[in-house]
Amino acid sequence: MPIVAQSTETTDWVSRFADEVIEESERRAPGKPVVVASGLSPSGPIHLGNLREVMTPHLVADEIRRRGHEVRHLISWDDYDRYRKVPNGVEGTDASWAEHIGKPLTSVPAPAGSPYPNWAEHFKAAMVASLAELGVEFDGISQTAQYTSGVYREQILHAMKHRGDIDAILEQYRTKKAPAKKQQSQKPVDDAELEAEAGSGAAEEDDGSSGSAGYFPYKPFCARCGKDLTTVTAYDDDTTELTYVCTEDGFTETVLLSEFNRGKLVWKVDWPMRWAYEGVIFEPSGVDHSSPGSSFQVGGQIVGIFGGERPIGPMYAFVGISGMAKMSSSKGGVPTPGDALQIMEPQLLRWLYARRRPNQSFKIAFDQEIQRLYDEWDKLDAKVADGSALPADLAAHSRAVRTAAGELPRTPRPMPYRTLASVADITAGDEDQSLRILSELDPANPLSTLDEVRPRLDKAEAWINTHVPADQRTIVRDEPDTELLKSLDEASQQSLRLLRDGLADHWSLDGLSHLVYGVPKVQAGFSADATAKELPPEIKTAQRTFFALLYHLLVGRDTGPRLPTLLLAVGQDRVRRLLGE
Repeated sequence: MPIVAQSTETTDWVSRFADEVIEESERRAPGKPVVVASGLSPSGPIHLGNLREVMTPHLVADEIRRRGHEVRHLISWDDYDRYRKVPNGVEGTDASWAEHIGKPLTSVPAPAGSPYPNWAEHFKAAMVASLAELGVEFDGISQTAQYTSGVYREQILHAMKHRGDIDAILEQYRTKKAPAKKQQSQKPVDDAELEAEAGSGAAEEDDGSSGSAGYFPYKPFCARCGKDLTTVTAYDDDTTELTYVCTEDGFTETVLLSEFNRGKLVWKVDWPMRWAYEGVIFEPSGVDHSSPGSSFQVGGQIVGIFGGERPIGPMYAFVGISGMAKMSSSKGGVPTPGDALQIMEPQLLRWLYARRRPNQSFKIAFDQEIQRLYDEWDKLDAKVADGSALPADLAAHSRAVRTAAGELPRTPRPMPYRTLASVADITAGDEDQSLRILSELDPANPLSTLDEVRPRLDKAEAWINTHVPADQRTIVRDEPDTELLKSLDEASQQSLRLLRDGLADHWSLDGLSHLVYGVPKVQAGFSADATAKELPPEIKTAQRTFFALLYHLLVGRDTGPRLPTLLLAVGQDRVRRLLGE
């Protein structure tokens, strides 16, 4: 039986939206489950910007569940959308894939070597796996299944019957000047809408078929080539007889729309139709839908034709990436949730989305910044544990570590990410060495198994292996740098003696930290325990010089992993040898 988590005791952005959504749901559909929605197009790798389309309603839905309400989070898989272009970063794609442009995504073969039956299922599977790891509960709806089984037949016929009303709404926006530059889109849109927003003059195609026979908000897929390069040339409201011609191969066909399931409503009509059909109360959209004539704005008027209302819909801002240039798993594209979950625990990724309001942009780190983010997260974790966290931070933490169903699995003993990354770097993944080093970090409470620091250790190791360039990896010297050791002045030789003499008594993470920072203090005549306020500024310069010397003698570079971790990793005997004993 699921554990019902307590509602957060503060008013953060999630709580405020939950209040509004519950009130609106009671007004529109009293006594029924609250419905929130997301839409994802599996036209290629589903990236971290798209994840905000899911996480925003997920967090709101989860807060509503915490309060004891029944709620459905729908994820509409727009897998009946047209295959628009061959995306970058997909293995096994080449120019021959262009022959599939215009077909439904579920009618396009999966990339080479995929175990999935078609293009859409291939890219959907990766997102489903990531959402499971993130603890996102949802009801998935395949638009291919909905359209091809006739679920939307009445809605299609209704749209065709009221095509004049729809056309009149769209006409209000057709004369508006197209934006000079299209904003980055994080909401799936069809090819025609993208062309229209780019100012290509495809406004009529964007809105639906508009030829000598008039306007039609419906696109059949051609029976011969399977593509949507079709134009409706005739339609009879009484008999539902529809005739179309394919502009690709000239094929023409007459069908009864009341029995025909091989086509779909155009995007700007399809989206509001679904709002009404599903009774959606809350669905966010990207900032690209805030402009006049965008799908969300126009849909707010068209939805009334289907007897519905536009959902509460916050606009969400762009999600950026730091360190994307070093990405190795999404060559030519942008990273996916799966890429992020390789290197960070789901709690951290949830926290990044929970702590910022939807209209605030933020970045997800794939570079060294991930270590700082983890430090910040661990500090928050400690504040939550001792009761000193601020209410808003406490709310974001709660939404990161648990859902209404209970706690997400977490690392039993979460050692600092930067320490684990350093150990993974130095040991090249050797488990025996890793266990030895990590146990020596806190000799009074040693690890019994690496499982205590998993999955965080695995994430840190993946980050080292996939996002740290080879020339920045740590390789400990095999032999002492005799030339450098011979060239040292008396002061430098003394600093090395002080360090070597203190190793045995300070062989722990805290002890070695005290030792390496204390050596320059002692040499300058101060106590090793002296604080920064008690020391002259030149001590910091002396410490930096000392650290650089140690790095050169141990790894042949000016910098490297934190010295206490590095010393533990190298081991006492080897450290003494490399430092000239």
